[in-house]
Amino acid sequence: MNNHPVVYVVSDSVGETAELVVKAAASQFNGSNIEIRRIPYVEDIGTVNEVIDQAKETNGLIAFTLVVPEIKEKLEKEAYKANIPVYDILSPMMHLLESRFNKTPRNEPGVMHTLDEDYFRKVEAIEFAVKYDDGRDPRGVLRADVVLIGVSRTSKTPLSQYLAHKRLKVANIPLVPEVDPPSEIFEIPSNKVIGLTISPEKLNTIRTERLRALGLKEEANYANVNRIQSELDYSNKIMEKIGCKVIDVSHKAVEETANIIYHLYQKSK
Repeated sequence: MNNHPVVYVVSDSVGETAELVVKAAASQFNGSNIEIRRIPYVEDIGTVNEVIDQAKETNGLIAFTLVVPEIKEKLEKEAYKANIPVYDILSPMMHLLESRFNKTPRNEPGVMHTLDEDYFRKVEAIEFAVKYDDGRDPRGVLRADVVLIGVSRTSKTPLSQYLAHKRLKVANIPLVPEVDPPSEIFEIPSNKVIGLTISPEKLNTIRTERLRALGLKEEANYANVNRIQSELDYSNKIMEKIGCKVIDVSHKAVEETANIIYHLYQKSK
């Protein structure tokens, strides 16, 4: 059983609305180490049963935005039988509007985003960031709006996701001395590439904490000061060769760095 609360966000669409509500509520308790597990596109009873089983196992809570009556009723019924706290986010507001407008709701999942082009651009950008994260497929470099490069633990992945929510397609490439970077990063305009650098001291602290969290020895080569300096020297040479903008993330929050990158992108257009 988890030592911190787990909230299962269940939706017959993406689940973004429910997750935002849960996060907003959790912020009033300083987050309280709440873990949110989003279960999107729930369209069958089998998935409902799986969610109930998971919530029972973790002593979790369930918040949902389901509009298909039979799926919604099944979830509420099974949650009640399993003594799992459950919260219906949409229905109270829908009932209020139904009585005011004297109309019956459509009860169709995903209606809010059906014609929302901006929403689909956002989803596409998020999927792009996942697909081309950490240099998995260098072909993404050629299709990206922005390419982030840097050594491990310079926030490339969270920055990619943050910028995806601003509708930018972002690929990121780790720079490691033993591995040649993909040739694609030298083929695209340098203003599409953003180098991320960090002080050796800060990187040592971050990597040491990472090793500790993984239960590994802190003196591992990953956090060795000489190794870190070697990686940074190598990454600086690559960035100089490309001629790209470089941002020092040593003392910047992800949001701050993301906003700088976003403005650089807007300026380059």
